[in-house]
Amino acid sequence: MANYILRRILYIIPSLLGIIVACFFITRLSGDPTTLFLPVDATEQAKQAFRIKNGLDRSLFEQFIAFVLKALHGDFGTSLRFGEPAARLLFERLGATLELALTTLAIALAVGIPAGIASAYYRNSGIDYLIRGVAALSQAVPTFFLDVVAILIFSVTLHWLPTGGMGGPLHLIMPSITLSATLIALLARVMRSTTLDILRQDFVRTARAKGLSEFLVVTRHVARNAFIPVMVVIALQFGVLMGGVIITETVFSWPGIGRLAIQAIYARDYPVVQVVVFFFAVIFILANFVADVLSALLDPRIRLK
Repeated sequence: MANYILRRILYIIPSLLGIIVACFFITRLSGDPTTLFLPVDATEQAKQAFRIKNGLDRSLFEQFIAFVLKALHGDFGTSLRFGEPAARLLFERLGATLELALTTLAIALAVGIPAGIASAYYRNSGIDYLIRGVAALSQAVPTFFLDVVAILIFSVTLHWLPTGGMGGPLHLIMPSITLSATLIALLARVMRSTTLDILRQDFVRTARAKGLSEFLVVTRHVARNAFIPVMVVIALQFGVLMGGVIITETVFSWPGIGRLAIQAIYARDYPVVQVVVFFFAVIFILANFVADVLSALLDPRIRLK
């Protein structure tokens, strides 16, 4: 097992190097930020001074080498817009993003897991068809559409919830619920599939033969064993979830990393875009790593390949 984990860690290194290269060159495709940060009538001397100050006067290759050397030490430069270290701006907003992501994950687990178990236990019934239909619809509808619909209904029409911002539990309700819809559907479908397999196992029939109530059979034997492979899905989907907060944070004006990323993209703030892209990529890679390790722990055949 230790050798398998070591191999997976070694695979991460070229991925991180590739991300660093992509972060640099992709952000340079958007054009010269000088036109955004200086007035239209700015003189050539002012433009040149801005480029020199931010290292934009050097060749692309020189900029790339400097970026890589600094990035390896965790330095992604200074924000062109805010004048602060890009990494500091990211970590200042990390708490808000984690609050939204973890709340979303908690909602998805609280709803998706029981829904999947109920769908499997009452298979081919009205409850099963209802849960499967809602799950399919939730996965088909884009998150940003749910965001807008939720605002129109619960904020504009009913005035029950604030339209956006971050100020208390009420501000967290809509973004976390809309963001969790797709994850709830995925967990419900995966949990249904694994629960159906568990219900056919001999130990479940043995538990029933011993006279255990259906509640104990489902909670103590079925749900516990069905949840094991779902853990891999949760680990894998956490990286996707962290990437999905970008749109939701923008729609609800949630002051997290996702909203910072959109603002930086519009402003062509290279350092901030680079550190945000790198951060989300690292989260996604780590989530995949955790999923691989969990898969190997649950299925020894994987680590023997």
